[in-house]
Amino acid sequence: MLWIIFMLLLFISSMEMLTQNRWKKQASAGLLENCTGCVLCSEDNGCITCHHRLFLLIWRDGIRQYGMCVHTCPPGYFGVRGLEVNRCTKCRSPSCESCFSRDFCMKCKDKFYLHKGQCFRQCPPNTAVQPGTRECQEMCEPGPWSKWSACTHEGRTCGCKWGVETRVREVPGTAQEEGAACPTLLETRKCRMRKHCPGGEHHTA
Repeated sequence: MLWIIFMLLLFISSMEMLTQNRWKKQASAGLLENCTGCVLCSEDNGCITCHHRLFLLIWRDGIRQYGMCVHTCPPGYFGVRGLEVNRCTKCRSPSCESCFSRDFCMKCKDKFYLHKGQCFRQCPPNTAVQPGTRECQEMCEPGPWSKWSACTHEGRTCGCKWGVETRVREVPGTAQEEGAACPTLLETRKCRMRKHCPGGEHHTA
């Protein structure tokens, strides 16, 4: 009877060892569901090394750290390719949804506004939100208005009852180079002309 019990225990122990060895082989080959794309996988920490085209994404759950191999890094991360491993690196700002580098954001999360790679609750002073986006754009301060031009109608300065006169203001070159959002730079208004042209009809240059 004891001999039968001993053989049964030996059989159970052998089966457990066989199962563990089989799992280790599957894990190292990346065949388990949580080891997809892995070259090397850990039972406790998931992927450790990925195939060269994939990125290694590491996140924490309490004190435990897990790894996963992904084709594209998730929101809040950006991909960094290296000689030994490609990694998903987390954006430094928690309000950033997509970043080019650790400190340069390209898209902010909802309720935040993007300006020069940073996310803000409100657009900084001297900036305004671009229509249809959540990006802040520099505002420019144009120069003073010019004097009103001569009153004309289709190139004529007389011979009609009503014409149009215009005035303009210029923008500093630096604001134009930065693509700043500028207020109105040209204005027109209706004006009264002389109905009769003395000595014949005159045309503007």
